[in-house]
Amino acid sequence: MIIINVKENESIDKALKRFKKKFEKTGVLKELRSRTFYEKPSVSRRTEIIKAKYIQGKYAEENY
Repeated sequence: MIIINVKENESIDKALKRFKKKFEKTGVLKELRSRTFYEKPSVSRRTEIIKAKYIQGKYAEENY
């Protein structure tokens, strides 16, 4: 359960923004989306490898 203490004279928008940041950090929504359908372990490993290659390519591109 996420608790946000609203400070005195603080706008609702700021408090809502802090709530959204905390909610995003917990990763609840990301986990929920990943659980909507079953993904085989081999497929998940493959996507992980593809992401790693992409990141390494971007990093190598940045250094040259």
